[in-house]
Amino acid sequence: MDLSLPLYSETLLDAPIEHTRRKSRRVMIGNIPVGDGAPISVQSMTKTKTGDVDATVAQIHRLEEAGCDIVRVTVNDWEAADGIAEIVRQSNIPVVADIHINHVFALKAIEANVAKVRLNPGNIGSIARIHEVLAQAKEKRIPIRIGVNSGSLEKDILDKHGYPTAEALFESAMRHVQICEDFGFEDVLISVKSTDVRLMIDAYKLVAERTDFPLHLGVTEAGTTRVGSIKSSVGIGSLLSQGIGDTIRVSLTDEPEKEIEVGKEILRTLGLATRAVEIIACPTCGRLDIDLFKVTRELEAAVAHIKKPVKIALLGCVVNGPGEASEADIGIAAGKGVGILYRKGVMIKRIREDEIVATLLEEVENFQPA
Repeated sequence: MDLSLPLYSETLLDAPIEHTRRKSRRVMIGNIPVGDGAPISVQSMTKTKTGDVDATVAQIHRLEEAGCDIVRVTVNDWEAADGIAEIVRQSNIPVVADIHINHVFALKAIEANVAKVRLNPGNIGSIARIHEVLAQAKEKRIPIRIGVNSGSLEKDILDKHGYPTAEALFESAMRHVQICEDFGFEDVLISVKSTDVRLMIDAYKLVAERTDFPLHLGVTEAGTTRVGSIKSSVGIGSLLSQGIGDTIRVSLTDEPEKEIEVGKEILRTLGLATRAVEIIACPTCGRLDIDLFKVTRELEAAVAHIKKPVKIALLGCVVNGPGEASEADIGIAAGKGVGILYRKGVMIKRIREDEIVATLLEEVENFQPA
């Protein structure tokens, strides 16, 4: 080996990293564009009984405050079907009707002017029933998401492939796409979800390679907040990093606002969304001389409502602290009960540990983004 040669390419290191989005057709979900280079929207789903209109609307309003772009509600019984119109009327963001088994509920949702209908081709019934839904949706220019799940594939497709595979998910989605295209219905989105992250990734890549339909990304039934956030970040993030995906939903066994929080963070981490307040904190070690856990929790709660793009660094020792803190918009390098405040790399002043949160909050409020 010639040790005089560099072990890396300086050209590659200097080259900018680009996100090349897959080209997809555009579909409008209410006033939210999806596909064709539009910003990636973040969705959630209400977890109330839809028939309880007041509770459902209250949850939607909390989701609006959390930054949700599109909200989905299940329309699974007559109480839900009767309440969907009022829910749509009171929502400030587009409402999607989630339909399983009974196509009549899809017709009721379309009559109520939902922004989109989600159908599962594995359980919606005959082509004649699908045609009824397509006719009403086409008349009102309401798009349809073909939502395929590995757990509810059509029996003949499952028999053919033996078990859920990427090809099986793709085949199920394309079967319904063909029904839509034969009917002259083009406002279609696709999802091919699975609880298996690798299967989900492979299935979406197949659809992305072979079609130009906008894609709704998600790992279905991802689990608790800890496990589900990891699975969703790996699955959704992997696809987004390859330019695949137009709208996302993180599925968690938690309050829906938490889904928005994780979804937004996935986009921000990949540089696909404007970041609000970002807190960088060291993992801590034996050099720690302040209660960084307490300071970080208090600061995170204090800035949760602030939408300003600002990066804060919280470092708890004098080894990496000064360098890291000076690289952030606002930073603290702390040790032995004292913090040094940095602003845009310039050391400003020393403050006591009990002043850190209040000082940083004041700095954030006064910060002017470039």
